[in-house]
This record gives sequence, structure tokens and C-alpha cells, in this order.
Amino acid sequence: MPREPGIGRHTGASMASFTLHGIPVSRGIAIGRAHLLTPAALDVKHYLVPEEQVEAEVRRLQDAIAKVHRDLQDLWTDLPKDAPTELGAFIDVHALILSDPMISEAPLDIIRSRHYNAEWALVTQIDELSAQFDEIEDEYLRERKHDIQQVAERVLKVLMGTALSVPPPFTDEDQAPPQMIVVAHDISPADMLGFRDRSFIGFVTDVGGQNSHTAIVARSLDIPAAVGLSHASRLIEQDDWLIIDGDAGVVICNPSPLVMGQYRARQAVLMKARKRLLKLKKTPAITKDGTAIKLMANIELPDDCAGALEAGAVGVGLFRSEFLFMGRGAQGLQIPGEDEQFEQYRKAVVAMKGRPVTIRTLDVGADKPLDQTEHTALNPALGLRAIRYCLAEPQLFLTQLRAILRASAFGKVRMLIPMLAHAFEIDQTLNMIEQAKAQLRDEHIKYDEAIEVGAMIEIPAAALALPMFVRRMDFLSIGTNDLIQYTLAIDRVDYEVAHLYNPLHPAVLHLIASTIATGQKAGLDVAVCGEMAGDVKLTRLLLGMGLREFSMHPAQLLSVKQEILNSDLGAITSRTRRILRSMEPSEIATAVEQLQAL
Repeated sequence: MPREPGIGRHTGASMASFTLHGIPVSRGIAIGRAHLLTPAALDVKHYLVPEEQVEAEVRRLQDAIAKVHRDLQDLWTDLPKDAPTELGAFIDVHALILSDPMISEAPLDIIRSRHYNAEWALVTQIDELSAQFDEIEDEYLRERKHDIQQVAERVLKVLMGTALSVPPPFTDEDQAPPQMIVVAHDISPADMLGFRDRSFIGFVTDVGGQNSHTAIVARSLDIPAAVGLSHASRLIEQDDWLIIDGDAGVVICNPSPLVMGQYRARQAVLMKARKRLLKLKKTPAITKDGTAIKLMANIELPDDCAGALEAGAVGVGLFRSEFLFMGRGAQGLQIPGEDEQFEQYRKAVVAMKGRPVTIRTLDVGADKPLDQTEHTALNPALGLRAIRYCLAEPQLFLTQLRAILRASAFGKVRMLIPMLAHAFEIDQTLNMIEQAKAQLRDEHIKYDEAIEVGAMIEIPAAALALPMFVRRMDFLSIGTNDLIQYTLAIDRVDYEVAHLYNPLHPAVLHLIASTIATGQKAGLDVAVCGEMAGDVKLTRLLLGMGLREFSMHPAQLLSVKQEILNSDLGAITSRTRRILRSMEPSEIATAVEQLQAL
């Protein structure tokens, strides 16, 4: 077993201790050895290929690209059933990038024209593409160069005969497995899958933001992480001892025995606290003053229902149906038909044993593309996505509506429509639902005639024009991730502006509070299903705004329940009103912290 710091490196050299500060993205403490992922491009050899060997070099690169295609397909096929939706989507995006002629063909031309070796030709092409992306004004598109670089990295590793440096699973039953913390400039979600079933307890990256892909995956897997540390991958050495303080976004390299002891003590306290939380599974979520709160689960797969029930969820507040659609290209499959969708929805409904299941209709576009779409946009986040895409593809939408309606015959189902902003979008959607119902009636297929239809409130325009929603819809669900992004004009996965992504911005709080108040005044249930719902630091603030339904990843549910059980709405509500009147960010942040002490 590796020795702890204070004794010296395994090479005998003394270890310098230092601290790095980044962005906290996933709570908890991880203590382990550094495992560095070194970019393959740094080790690329440069040499000229003789004329008679050029075509052989071309085939070498083609074979490497084909190998990576197969690897990505295998990754998708072997995706664990409990894997976050984002992982499958990211793998599919990488497969699409790999198929682009700028990656699959342009480097071949460089080999033929310049006689570069395959690795050099690929790196040359990627450098040229990266430079072009750096000149793009749109921040979202500019940051997509990281996806291209990650794809090239995989091809380079095949060319160089160095697969992703992942240690084999630990098999010695007589010892505890060594604890590993991955350190990299960036980690693609596809690469993260390689660490999922090993001794991977945390990760540290140079880039990334609060809502970057890696951050979202970290929270889904409930793994401590810190991102945006700039030069961590260059300062930390292989096998260094590391501490990740996920709450503070701090990474301590080669800590002293005293610091190590302090953090091990904190880690033990956290582990005991987690065990205590398990006792709350069957405890109703009721505040000190007797107000019942609904705690729902966000799921991607029907099999996730078991985890939701285990955590004590009273229903599914968000079933992300796009999981059934994304990544089909990587498997050579078509968009799922009505029967396939129906079986998946029915399975979830039956698994929840009478508890409500809220199925969100197809939400693709932006960072969740569909292979089959021919639609393109200069800025995907503002383009043809979610309900806009569905209304532009009425046959696809009608098929999904029929499948959801058929599943409603097996239990309580609610239908949730994403990214609505206009009255005509609502009316068109409701008309299509009526059309689907009429078709099922004519075919004598059972469904719930009284199925509720709700709207995602995730665009500022929707929050500001809420009366047209409450007149037409049965319930509302606030998608805070996109609401914050669109309100603050910030790409939530762009690490360069990550510090500006602030759920406590007064404009964001005003939109959330007014949506809750307006919806409840109209007699509609209002839920929050974005990242804010699972953040225990914001639980009391949302309660003070009047929120009575939270929907989150099952891993976050018990922590939020504990906060609810310790909350007194009488004391919280008056404080929250004062917070909502404030326009000073520092005052708001301080006041929210003080709510935790009540």
C-alpha cells in the first residue's frame, strides 16, 4: 500500500506541499494518490514518411480512426444502466466529430501532400482547427474546440499504442484498494467511463466550470471534484498524495501529517453523517411547523426508479425522455418507435408503484443533438431545440405523445413540455396532444383522459409572461439550469465565464420567486427540477419562496430532506422576503448563509 505523506515520495525525494484553488462542483472530501492523464499530443513524434510508405501511413491513420469509432460504439453499448444521460450524449457527439471530414479526411491529405507521419498530420490539423475556433465570436461555439481535441486525443493514443492510462480493477481481497484521484487538463465524459468501476474517488481538472460536462457527471456520480484549477496537471506529479475539498474547491498536494489527519477526521464525520441520512428514507419530508414537502427524483432510465424509491422519492419529477433518442447513431439504430418508447415509459410507471411519473417530452438541441436531424444553428442554445424541434418534426412528436399517453393507462403520468415561450407554441402542443388522444380513441387504446400537461419555465420570457401559461397548463416546473443561463447570457458549460453563473443573482431569484407565487395563486403545482433543487445550501431559500415540490438526482434527496426537517417556515419566510428585496449580491449571499443557521 502507498505510504502517507510526511515520509517521502516512493522515489525517496522530499515532497513539497502546496494548495490549489478552483471551482467547487461536487461536495465531499476525497483523499488518495494522483493519477495523471497526460495529453498524448505532448508526446507526438515528428518525422517525414518516404514516398513509397505514404499510403501505408494513410491506412495507419484510417485504421486508428476506425478503432476509435468501434471503441465509442462499445462505450455506448456498455454504458451502465445508472449512467447519467449526459454521458451517452457526449459519446455520441464525439462519434459525430470523428466522422467529420475535417478530422477523418483532412489529415490524410496532409500525409499525402507533406509526407508527415500520421500523428504529426493529425496534430497539425487539430492545431489549425483550434486556431479557427479561437477566432469565433460566439463563446459556445468557440469552446467546442475542447471536444475536437478530446477526440483527437483518443486517435493519437491508438496511433501511439497507448490506450487510456487506466489501472486494472483491484483484485487483491486481502488489502483495501488504493484510492485514486484523476488529474488532467480536461476529461471527456467518454474517458470518465473507463474509471467508473475502478478505484476512482475524485478528479481534478485545469478547465471546467460549475455546470461543465465534467461537473454535471461528478454530481451525478456523487464524486468529490474541483475544476478550473488552471495548472494543476502540470504542478501535480504522478502518485502525489492529494486531498480534494469538494465543498471549497480546494486541492491540497502532499499535505503534512497534521493536515492529512484533520481531513481524515472530517471525512470520517461526513461518512457518519451519510449513514445517519439513510435512517431518513422512510421519514416524511415535513418542516418543523408541519408543512409537507414533496421530494421527487430526476431519472434518465426506467431502471433509475429503483434508486429513486430507495432514496424515498414520492414520485418522478423529471423523466428525461431524450435518453431514449440520443446516441442511436453510435449504435447504428433508428429513432425509437412508438412501441419501444411506450415499453420504456410503461416500465417506469409500473416500477414507481402508483407514484406519479412526470415525463418530459423530447428536449434535444444545444449540447444534446440528435444524429438524424438536418437542422443546424449558429448558436444551438438559441436555435431549434426542445419544443421548437418537436413542432418542426410533428410526426416524431406525435409518436412520442401517443407512447406517453399509452403508458398513462398503467399509472399516474404527467406530461412536461420543455422550453415553451409563446402562446402559439402552447396551443399547438395542446392541439397535438388532442390529436394523439383522438387517434388512440379511434384505435380503442386505453389512456388517461385526464392526464395533466405542464410547462417547463426555463426562459425569462416564460417567467415574465406567466399568466398565459397558468390559463392553459395544469402545472409548472422551473428548469433553473437554463433559466440562469438565458437570464445571465452565460454558456453554463464555458469555464471562461463560469464565475458569472450565479443562481443567487437578484434577477434569477426574482424570476423563480414570482413564478412560484403566480403559479400557486392560480392553484397550480409548481416544482423546481434544476440543479438548484438538489443544492442543500439553497433549500431553505426555496422553501421561503413558497416552493413545496423539489425534484433532483436521487443521490441528493436525503440531504435535502434533512434540511427540510430542520426548517421552520415561519422564521425562513420573512428572511426570504428581505433577501428578494435586495439587489446587492454580497448581501444576498450573506443572508442565504444566515438562513442555514436558523
